Order: sequence, then structure tokens, then C-alpha cells
Amino acid sequence: MIKEIIHQYKIDSQSVFNTWFIENETRLKAFRSIRRGVLNVVDDIKNDKFPNDFKGSSLEFVLSVITEQKEVFEGASHPFYWKPKMRIPDIYENQNNKKAFGQFLHNCIKASKETQIIEEIIILDNLKIKGLGPSVANILYFLHPTLFPPFNTAILKGFNYLFKDKKKLGSWNEYLNMRQVIIDTNNKHLDLLSNDLGSISGLLYEIGVQRLLLGSDEYLSEMERGKIEKKMEKRRAEIADEHREENLHTQMQYHLLKIGNALGFDAFPAINDKSKNYNGTNFSFLSKADFPSLQCDKETENTIKLIDVLWFKKNTNCVMAAFEVEKSTSIYSGILRLSDLHYSITKGDETFYIVIPDSREKDVKFQLQRPSIKNSSINIKYILFSDLNKYCDAICLLGDTHLVMDKIAK
Repeated sequence: MIKEIIHQYKIDSQSVFNTWFIENETRLKAFRSIRRGVLNVVDDIKNDKFPNDFKGSSLEFVLSVITEQKEVFEGASHPFYWKPKMRIPDIYENQNNKKAFGQFLHNCIKASKETQIIEEIIILDNLKIKGLGPSVANILYFLHPTLFPPFNTAILKGFNYLFKDKKKLGSWNEYLNMRQVIIDTNNKHLDLLSNDLGSISGLLYEIGVQRLLLGSDEYLSEMERGKIEKKMEKRRAEIADEHREENLHTQMQYHLLKIGNALGFDAFPAINDKSKNYNGTNFSFLSKADFPSLQCDKETENTIKLIDVLWFKKNTNCVMAAFEVEKSTSIYSGILRLSDLHYSITKGDETFYIVIPDSREKDVKFQLQRPSIKNSSINIKYILFSDLNKYCDAICLLGDTHLVMDKIAK
């Protein structure tokens, strides 16, 4: 029976298996950004810089990137909102709990074995920190995707329905038991699923929100069927919007690669975007085969290679300009990658840009006003899609240095 359900899940072009797990190119970027973000949370707690509120904290950034990973993670940030009247979750005003949470994240991100992480979960659970439960598993998934599945109401409902169980929210013990069943089932059907537990978790999510119906749907009332049809229609509209956004994102990358080459630089797209093409031109034909060797640690290098477009001085590893093209993803995660580049290998002559849809101008202004960015040495400007599209050919014809981009930047 489960094999048939998995097959149905995989062939549905609108299931999260196809729209998020397989085809969504931002997944890799999200893993990198969240990992770096968790390290920032740990550093903030360790250095007494973590605020007594969720809003404006480094934890808010981590959860914002998680919640943007399709509707599977919609609402993942809600359990972490600071609710002053109830004093939950008690990791903001209680300094001992805050440090314990930071220590938990630190030990989990450094762990290499599942037994180490399970031990950390048990230690955290024994502290009985009010309001802090297995919702933390959504963070663990992005740190160790082959070991820990995400956890939310829809996934829980799907699990209970599929396995005829009665697991409940809010219990780490219930989560760990549920996790073991998920892993055992995943291993049994590994030829159809993936080592990454996001695949089977997406299946449970689809069942939980009743987009993937098991067997006959005769038990559904007309009203319930109508609700499901509305959900499906909404999903179809979202997918259409995502395809439009992705096409625009690709178009902007193409413009930047084209300009970089016209100005005499070695232009490179993000390492996972080299197979893209726009108007019949493959990105691999607009960049060299080998990415320049960077003088920084491997983790930072992997993050920098995910920047949407980089311009290097010809035949060197000297970065002249860096561009993050944003759409529905977190603007702050793009800023974080540019910051990694700035503080790791730059020399002072570089320019940094966020390229955004015109509708997101207000968002980027807000992010660039964050104290951590405003008070830093990095100078990031932004370029609107409409301006890049309008002036691309003129810049290619009349531009002479990388500073020409300041003509259309704000």
C-alpha cells in the first residue's frame, strides 16, 4: 500500500516532492544559510548579544529562512514567538534557559552521530523549558537532514493517518518514537524515496493536509471536497507564480553574466546554476569551467559559491563585484552570503548588490537598515529588476569598470 502512496506522491507534479524537494534550487542555499544562521545564534547567546525577544534576533532570521521553504514549513516560526503573558518559550528572559538552548544548538551542529544529538535532545527535554518542544526539530532537519525529520501539525496528522497512530504535539518522546518509524519506513522504501528525510516528510505533509488522499474519498462531505479543491487551486496558482519568479530570477542572472563578460571580467553564476539557460544561452557558455580558488575555509567557500553572480578580475581570484538576485526568498540570507564574502576574501575595491523585484524595495530597505548591516563595514546597494532589464544593453556598450553598476543602484 505504501509503495502505491509514494508513487502517487511522486507523479503528482504539484506535490511538494516535485515543487520543493526535487525542483526547488533554493533548497541548497537554504541549508547553507540556516547553518550559518544557527552559528550566529550560538555566537549571540555566547557573547550576551541575543535579545530578550524573538523579533530582530538571529533566531528570527533562521526561522524566516525555514518558513520560506514551501508550505511544508509554514508556521515553523510561531512556536518561537515570544509570548510575554505566558512567558513562553522561556529562552528569552531566562538567561539559564537561553544559554542551555545555545549550548544545545552548538552541540547539535558540531555532532556527527545521531546518538550524540538524541542525547542532547534528552538533556534539553529534562530541563523542562516552558514552551520549547519538538518544534526545534525543524532546525535540526536543516542541520542533519538524513537523521532528523521536520515536525509540525500537518506532518503529525499525516503520520497518524498513515500509521494508524495517535501521536501528539509538544512531546519530544513522541517525536523520537515517530522519528524512528519514519526512518524505518524510509529505509524500507529507499529506492523510491531519499536519504534526505525531507522526501518522506513531504509525503506525510501531503497526507496531513489531505492533498494526497488514501484510498476512496467517499468519506468526504461535499463541503470537505470543496475545501480540498480550493487548496489545490491555490497551490496551482502558487506554482505558476513560482515559475514566473524563477524565470525572472534566471533572466536577471543572465543580464549580470552578460554585463560582466562585456566589461572584461570572469563572470560566474552560483555553482548550482551553471546548467541554467536563458533565451537558448546556457550559463556554462558565459563562464569558465573552473571556479577560482578562494583563500578561505571550506564552509565559507561553499557559501560564497552560492552567490548568484560573481565578477572576478580576469584570470585571478580577485572579486570585483557580487550580486544576489532575490525573489520570494529571504533578502537577509542573500545579505549574509555577501557578508561572508566581504569578511573572508575581499580587499576593499569590490561592490556588493542585492537585485530585487520592484515590489520588494521596501523589504530590502528594511533589511539594509538592520544594525548588524548598517553599522558594519560592508556597503550593500540594491538594483531593481526593471532598471537592470532596461539598461543592460547600454551598460554592456558604454560601461568600463564594475563601478558602472552604481549608475542604476540605490
